[in-house]
Amino acid sequence: MYKSNFIKRDVLVFRRFGGKGYSLFACLGREVIISVLSVATLSQARAEGIGAQPLPTDSVTAKTDRELTLDEVSITGSRAPLTKSQTARIVTVLDREAIQAAPVQSVNDLLKYAAGVDVRQRGPIGAQTDISIRGGNYEQITILLNGINVCDPQTGHNAFDFPVDVSEIERIEVLEGPAARVFASSSLVGAINIVTRTPTQSSLSAHVEGGSYGYANAGARVNLAQGHWNNQLSGSYTRSDGYSRNKAGGLNADFQGGKAFYQGRYDDEQMTVRWHAGLSTRDFGSNTFYGAKWDDQFEHTLKTYTAIQAENKLGRIHLKPSIYWNRNMDRFELFRGDDGTLNHVPYNYHRTDIYGATLNTYFDWTLGRTAVSAELRNEDLVSTNLGEPLTQPKHVHRTERDYNYGLNRTNISFVLEHNILLDRFTLSAGLVAIKNSWNQMNMQVYPGVDLSYRIGTGWKVFASYNSSLRMPSVTELYYSVGGPKADKTLKPEEIQAVEGGVKYAGGGITASASVYWHHCKNMIDWIRDTSEGEEAVWRSVNFTKINTLGVETSLQADFRQLWPTQHVAKWLNVAYSYISEDKDEPANIQSRSTLEYLRHKVVADLSLCLYRQLDLTLKYRYQERTGTFTDMAGQVQQYAPYSIVDARLQWNDKAYKLYVEANNLFNKTYYDFGAIPQPGIWVMAGASIDLHL
Repeated sequence: MYKSNFIKRDVLVFRRFGGKGYSLFACLGREVIISVLSVATLSQARAEGIGAQPLPTDSVTAKTDRELTLDEVSITGSRAPLTKSQTARIVTVLDREAIQAAPVQSVNDLLKYAAGVDVRQRGPIGAQTDISIRGGNYEQITILLNGINVCDPQTGHNAFDFPVDVSEIERIEVLEGPAARVFASSSLVGAINIVTRTPTQSSLSAHVEGGSYGYANAGARVNLAQGHWNNQLSGSYTRSDGYSRNKAGGLNADFQGGKAFYQGRYDDEQMTVRWHAGLSTRDFGSNTFYGAKWDDQFEHTLKTYTAIQAENKLGRIHLKPSIYWNRNMDRFELFRGDDGTLNHVPYNYHRTDIYGATLNTYFDWTLGRTAVSAELRNEDLVSTNLGEPLTQPKHVHRTERDYNYGLNRTNISFVLEHNILLDRFTLSAGLVAIKNSWNQMNMQVYPGVDLSYRIGTGWKVFASYNSSLRMPSVTELYYSVGGPKADKTLKPEEIQAVEGGVKYAGGGITASASVYWHHCKNMIDWIRDTSEGEEAVWRSVNFTKINTLGVETSLQADFRQLWPTQHVAKWLNVAYSYISEDKDEPANIQSRSTLEYLRHKVVADLSLCLYRQLDLTLKYRYQERTGTFTDMAGQVQQYAPYSIVDARLQWNDKAYKLYVEANNLFNKTYYDFGAIPQPGIWVMAGASIDLHL
């Protein structure tokens, strides 16, 4: 039941799970097969004259960032490709210029400045961060890399362990609200898509930086473009001693990790084929991540990502097939370095293989644009403690242990969507039908509709109704080790959401305001009853119902358009999010996520040109969280609101950049998750070069 045709590739892909050795390009053997299948599909479509008008490009490459706006880019707000101005939903986009100016070291840090996103950091430099949207939790969003779902069914704790460096990202798209019609299951309250850059000409870039707490990072990228072909290879390494120590004085928040990423593209007048293969490895001290009693926890993760996508450009029907395979491997140590010989809990090993195939199609006709798609996704997990007992245990490579448990489930989804695109009016309506093999789940149907109307040249009003579901993670179903008690009969979470708002864009000003309401049932969370004393255990449960009311507002001012004669102020962005839930935390009940939401969040971003090519970026965020946590002394505490200021000073040259940045500039003490204190002021400096070949 748990066998896979590709298990025998373990030795090729991962020479050593517990160590540093690995082979990235072993993944490419599988990619050759995938490439042949997808190109053959498109070749047949081309021979039959299938296709239509060229699709909007998914990367900004033809002109500079200031000459070409993101409205010309296809944004993931619907199943059929629409530009940002066409889509009826609000999609927050962090573009390359903003990313390059931000004082951040990871994707996790970038998302702190999105008002509707809750970033609960446990470890520094993105070692482990729980990210959620609109009061949900980290399991309830879909994470994508270039449009490919990279979520791990074991847990969402390490979902943002990407194989790409921040410097390689073209943009980040944040779709808030239920997104089943766009991304099928798991996207209960939203989705985040990371889009990497693919320059049209050959280039070479490199960067190096260092700073507080023994922080160091170095990376390089080479891009080769010739004719219809483009190939790019990058790699980076990061390390830090960490900002805290355990009771014995040893490291317990240290971090080291490497990334490698290869992406290629073939593009001609008839079709486009894209492929990627990436690897990310991390070793990090997880101090008290999973319990305040143990301050010397440790974790190792190793992830690989492979995918190929293709699309035709000619004919009436557009076909976009994609195939992917992601593997996630995790080793957790409750007591660092102890494999069980000291009568402690031995290492926990987990391995998940996610195989998926998707076929998206759309065509234009008299009544609009219709999209039809289907996806098959298989999730196969083997573990030393999660899942059902295996009939035939599988060996944990390069250890003396076996995977004795596992779970295999297959998700099938079908989407039908129709878009009416008029001069001022957009309507996008459809449904998704989902069936999962887990727990003999029946086929479920979730409808949705988005509409917008453009008033004049700058104003747009919009409204939507959407529904979605989320399958329980394997951890929520089966983790009952060392105290926690999981429930393998948990029901899928479901949501119905309505939203309405207004947006303005013109003359250097972009502003929006929206109100949304979520009705959620069977919400999953880990809770504990503190009235039971110190022996109270965490349990995974389905909450009955939770209703969420939220308000979001934003204002972006581009001073280069508003006041072109001055050369100091570049832009100012301000956003605010408010959330209220009608199910507050009951007396004596502690929640790990569902009832610990950001009631108030304010973010602001100011960019200035101080002198010639010398830029200063200041970022501010204020957060007020509901809920409680137990501190190191065993006392229940309320989360305290806090304000954080980050800054980056950068000299910009055409071929190089020099910069210094500081996070938590005023050295505030604050908590994002439980009793885990976050770093004080963290200063670093670096340099990067970018050369055309």
